[in-house]
Amino acid sequence: MRVADLPTPALVIDSEAFAFNLDTMAAARPGRTLRPHVKATKCTALAREQAARGHMGFTAATPREIVGLAAAGLRDDLLLANQTVDPERLRAMAECGARVTVAVDSPETVDAAAGNGIREVLIDVNVGMPRCGCAPEAAGALADHARARDLTVRGVMGYEGHVVGLDDRAERVEKTTAAMFRLEEAHNAVGGDVISAGGTGTYDINELATEIQAGSYSLMDTAYAKLDVPFSYALRVVATVVHANAKFAVADCGLKALSLDHGNPDVENAAVWFCSDEHVTFAPRAAVRVGERVLVVPAHVDPSIALHECMYLADGPTLDADVVDRWPVDLRGWGA
Repeated sequence: MRVADLPTPALVIDSEAFAFNLDTMAAARPGRTLRPHVKATKCTALAREQAARGHMGFTAATPREIVGLAAAGLRDDLLLANQTVDPERLRAMAECGARVTVAVDSPETVDAAAGNGIREVLIDVNVGMPRCGCAPEAAGALADHARARDLTVRGVMGYEGHVVGLDDRAERVEKTTAAMFRLEEAHNAVGGDVISAGGTGTYDINELATEIQAGSYSLMDTAYAKLDVPFSYALRVVATVVHANAKFAVADCGLKALSLDHGNPDVENAAVWFCSDEHVTFAPRAAVRVGERVLVVPAHVDPSIALHECMYLADGPTLDADVVDRWPVDLRGWGA
């Protein structure tokens, strides 16, 4: 089967670009210095390719991802980089047969972890992005509380998510440094061997972190492609043209196949006008016909992949490329 023969819309990975991205990151961040974030891909087959390059520990956003990685045999060192107080999901992670560490940022999340079988935690610190994380000055006391509950505190975590996508590298460097100053302050009070931080946009900037939680680098999207990172587009959505006229065309790849939180996707050789539930409307630079296939590049890889049940591996980036494998997106959803 060729890419052009797939039922649409369908996720397609260019195997050469994908391998290049993984090899490039492995050279820059070998072994334990990278903890790939599976929220970006939600696919254990893809995670195995990262593990084969020496990245044996993984970051996860959901308990479902932790349990799924463990079931797939990827059990070496798993980090839930989000808070949860759900007893059933905490117990599922504690009993999944993997080494599991959970992020905590309050006495409540500490108590929930300790009360449901979790044994290791990282203190999550707010380094400037208004999401989860305790204040740096509160980290030491929270670590003491965790140890009083017989938890092992491995160190700290802080995500400079407000920085990783900044276009200007100098600004990215400056604001990463400021964010990591806050994390270092917390680490001095907490102790431990782990300082976990970073993403695709700061993997080569963040000098404090002992491990970087990058995920999007493996497949890339248009948002990260604007930055000066050495990774290539490896993910596209193949779609079918279902309407065409002299001014514009429409393909069957809309909001239910792509995430638009980072803007419109790119359609190769076209200008995208807008997306609706099932459609992308675009102005092609050369005439297209109903029934033709087009390749669409998502603006945000993580939530786009989560909309699909599988992805196809192809031996090139074109519609004529051969499909060589099918990988389930087996970590999607929330159930543990």
